[in-house]
Amino acid sequence: MKLFNAFLKDESGAVTVDWVVLTAAIVGLGIAVLTSVGGGTTTLADTVSSSLAGTAVTTSY
Repeated sequence: MKLFNAFLKDESGAVTVDWVVLTAAIVGLGIAVLTSVGGGTTTLADTVSSSLAGTAVTTSY
């Protein structure tokens, strides 16, 4: 147990590990946001599409 506690308190090591953990957290947050927002944007796109489908476009002025 002493060895494990000493390992946890040791602050020497590569900065790369910190960046890998930080990058993984940011990517995970991005995926979580896209997953939660994705359904709403699909519904909104379908609503806009069906609303615009019946609209006539004037080609001459």
